[in-house]
Amino acid sequence: MRRDRLRVIGVSALLGLAFLLLWQGLAGLQPAGRGIPGPLPVAATAVQMLAHPFYNNGPNDKGIGLQLAASLGRLGIGWVVASVVAIMGGVVLGLSPTLYRAVNPYVQVLKPISPLAWMPLFLYTIKDSSQSAILVIFMSSLWPTLANTAFGVATIKRDYLNVAAILQLSWWRRLVTVILPAAAPAIVAGLRISIGSAWVAIVAAEMLIGGTGIGYFVWNEWNNLALTSVIFAILAIGVIGVLLDSALGRLSRRLAYTE
Repeated sequence: MRRDRLRVIGVSALLGLAFLLLWQGLAGLQPAGRGIPGPLPVAATAVQMLAHPFYNNGPNDKGIGLQLAASLGRLGIGWVVASVVAIMGGVVLGLSPTLYRAVNPYVQVLKPISPLAWMPLFLYTIKDSSQSAILVIFMSSLWPTLANTAFGVATIKRDYLNVAAILQLSWWRRLVTVILPAAAPAIVAGLRISIGSAWVAIVAAEMLIGGTGIGYFVWNEWNNLALTSVIFAILAIGVIGVLLDSALGRLSRRLAYTE
C-alpha cells in the first residue's frame, strides 16, 4: 500500500514537472513581453501576492486573500441555504412517490438552466449585485442536492421505516434517527456536486457584478493586462475547489457504510 502510494506521488510529480517544463518552453518561444507568461514570472507574482494577501487600497486594489474571502462568503451563504432547502424538499419528495412524479417534470425543466441566466432577473428585482450573486449560488446548488436527497430517501429500505412506525416514533425523530442517517451518503454526494457547481458559478457571477471577489479580480487583472496575476488567480481558484471537494469527500467516506 505504501509503495503504491509513493509510486503514485512520484508519477504525479513527474507529470507536474513535465507540464512546467513544457509551459516554460512554449513561453520562451514567444516574443518578449507578448504571449502567455511562463511559470517563473507567475511564481514571482504569487510570492508577491501571498506576502500581503489582505491589504486594501481601495475598491479596485485589494489583496488576493480579501478577494477569496468575499467569494467564499457568498458561496457559504448561498450553498448552506440551498442545501437546507434541497434536503428538506428532497426528503418530502423521496417519501412520496406520487408527489415526486408530479414535481419531477418541473425540476427537469429548471435543472438545465444556467444559474447565470437568472442574474438579470435577480438584479432587476432585488437591485443588489451581491445578493444577486448569492441567489445565483443558491440556484446552482439547489438541484444536485435535491435530486440526490430524493433518490437517497426513496431507496431507504422499507424495513427501517416499518420499524420506526412500530416504535411509534414522531415524524421529527423518524427524520433525525432513521431517514437522514440512511440517506446520508447520497445527500453528501449531492452536496459535493453542488459545492463544485457553486464555486464555478460564483466566479462567473462576480465577473458580471464587479466589486470584490475572485471572479472580479480575474476580470480586473485582465483589463490591466496583468496576465501573471490572472494565471495565479486561476490556480488559486483550482486549489480552493480541490480543498472544498476534498473536505466533502472525507465526510462522504466517513458516512459510507455497507450492509
